[in-house]
Amino acid sequence: MMSVLLLGFLLGMRHAVEADHVAAVASLTTRSHSFAEAIRMGATWGVGHTLTLFLFGAIVIFSDSIIPEYMAMMLEFAVGIMLVLLGIDVIRRMRQERIHFHIHEHDEGVRHFHAHSHAGEGVHEDSSHSHTHRKKFVLRPLLVGMMHGMAGSAALIVLTLQTVESPLTGMLYILLFGVGSVAGMAALAAVIMLPLRHSAKHLTRLHHALQVAVGIGTITLGSYLMYEIGFVEGLIV
Repeated sequence: MMSVLLLGFLLGMRHAVEADHVAAVASLTTRSHSFAEAIRMGATWGVGHTLTLFLFGAIVIFSDSIIPEYMAMMLEFAVGIMLVLLGIDVIRRMRQERIHFHIHEHDEGVRHFHAHSHAGEGVHEDSSHSHTHRKKFVLRPLLVGMMHGMAGSAALIVLTLQTVESPLTGMLYILLFGVGSVAGMAALAAVIMLPLRHSAKHLTRLHHALQVAVGIGTITLGSYLMYEIGFVEGLIV
């Protein structure tokens, strides 16, 4: 049993790096201004993902039913739409917010880089940027993770039923799979943040180019998923 549960955790970490998940979290990470914030976003995606996996898994396992194939395809198609919208949002923000990057110092002597928007302002002037940063629970990655969890629940439940022998073990397997996805996505978000933070420190134009690449990549993958599910697999025709 322990080996099966460990397998669930490791598969959850592996599940985090699927292409559509990477694209979604990359688009979300462009909103982050620090590694800590990026990790929080990745972990929050994992929490949302786990919530819906656990809910759908409980319904299916304890009611001894299955998720209809048509419903599973509709959820996958909705993920494609969501990715296109996330990609468009990345490019829109890059164009409208006029992000600049500054190094500034707080009263206690702590120096760090800070992203600052000058949307709608005139000529940019230097500022001490004296302020405190609020840590908040971000809703967007939670909802995106929940959407991914719904779309991926059918395949996971089939795998779970083939792997475990009891409903309770099945639920524990799904829970550890979700915990693995939280850990995997938090780590992935930190990795994605590396080039974004490096470019933010040195070249704002390069940073914007990376954002555009993330946006276009996310739109492309979302469009491909919509085409694959809608036309190749026959959801629409």
